Amino acid sequence: MSHKRIPKRKAAIAAGGVAALGAAAILLPNANASQDGAPDASAAPRTLKSADASDLAAQLSNLLGDAFAGSYYDAGKQQLVVNVVPGDDNNVIIQAKKAGAAVREVDNSIAELKEGAQTLKREATIPGTAWAVDPRTNKILVTADSTVTGAKWNRLESTVRGLGSGMATLKKSAGTFKTFVSGGDAIFGGGARCSLGFNVTASDGSPAFLTAGHCGVAAQQWSDSQNGQPIATVDQAVFPGNGDFALVKYDDPNTQAPSEVNVGGGQTVQIAQAADATVGQQVFRMGSTTGLHDGQVLGLDATVNYPEGTVTGLIQTDVCAEPGDSGGSLFTQDGLAVGLTSGGSGDCTSGGETFFQPVTTALQATGATLGAGGAQAGGGQEQGAGQEQGAGQEQGAGQEQGAGQEQGAGQEQGGEQAGGGDAGAGAGDQAGAGDGSDTGDGMGAGGHAGAGGAEEGDSGLTETH
Repeated sequence: MSHKRIPKRKAAIAAGGVAALGAAAILLPNANASQDGAPDASAAPRTLKSADASDLAAQLSNLLGDAFAGSYYDAGKQQLVVNVVPGDDNNVIIQAKKAGAAVREVDNSIAELKEGAQTLKREATIPGTAWAVDPRTNKILVTADSTVTGAKWNRLESTVRGLGSGMATLKKSAGTFKTFVSGGDAIFGGGARCSLGFNVTASDGSPAFLTAGHCGVAAQQWSDSQNGQPIATVDQAVFPGNGDFALVKYDDPNTQAPSEVNVGGGQTVQIAQAADATVGQQVFRMGSTTGLHDGQVLGLDATVNYPEGTVTGLIQTDVCAEPGDSGGSLFTQDGLAVGLTSGGSGDCTSGGETFFQPVTTALQATGATLGAGGAQAGGGQEQGAGQEQGAGQEQGAGQEQGAGQEQGAGQEQGGEQAGGGDAGAGAGDQAGAGDGSDTGDGMGAGGHAGAGGAEEGDSGLTETH
């Protein structure tokens, strides 16, 4: 029997409160809408959409070379701001302005910021810590959760201080960094349930989807109903280490897996391509626990030290999320796939930090394509997912902590924190939010959060049983 992962479009936006409704008000009028024409090339600085700003940032990164010190999107002015370390060559500023960017001279180069991140990696890889480059301050933003106290806090504070007063800032988070694993109506496997991120086409042409890697290590096979027959099998999974992503192939090669995100209320956002995130960019996250929420990108190349191990190359945001939202889609108003929900701290009442796996690096690593031939917007230079943070080496962090063994791929811990997985369901299933605290993580391409959880849909999140 063929599994057609077509959205049922019956449920309303799940319990996400006023914030979710606010996000919907911004997003829904633009669902399935075509983009405006290209910005006026003669404007300097140009007025840009965030997607165009991402493209320009990638171009300027190549053009300016060592003088390029990061960039961010000023949503209020709709401009790309480019940091430049000019040195003795004023020509780089002229080049950046001619390209349409607003130019800001800064002190810290990308190389210096990378070196600072490497120092943090060597001296302060402590569970409950994270760091990412913040181009708006031209510094490394270092965050410690509530578990970092005593000698661990002193060690982190001393390391940050040793970088120099103009290199990094340190802040404390009230929550605890964890993968967002918990319930939702969705797909089930290995005692866990998860949520789909985006439907893709695998390198061999078969239909598949991307989800969080800590879902992919929870179980090999996934069903769209509890104790049901498997409909998809994990092909590749990375967690912890150089990312948090998994490629899961549908078992039926005739599965119809549309490239879209169902945001509730019968509305879908067509996903045509993947894009690199830009700091300052407005993004939307859909999850079956908390529904639709929006926020901004705060940092790139984030390193997060989860209890299960270190993950590098992530996107840091102020979009809220809760257990059950893992694996879900992070996307833009104009339909660009940006990320897969990984983890973080806080909730959608008090706020917090949430980290996402970049879709572009997941596609590159798995060889999958998305949307119209898997086209990607942006060059990925700024994220440098593993290069800047030494992702390959940090993967060892997971091994040292026995990430795979301790997690038991979801069997020993049942997927609760050890990557008990939010591997997503099929495109277009509904994730019921009615399980209360056990609602699923899911959203997914075409999946949307169910208001009452009465219906059991295809896209869901991970939870233990």
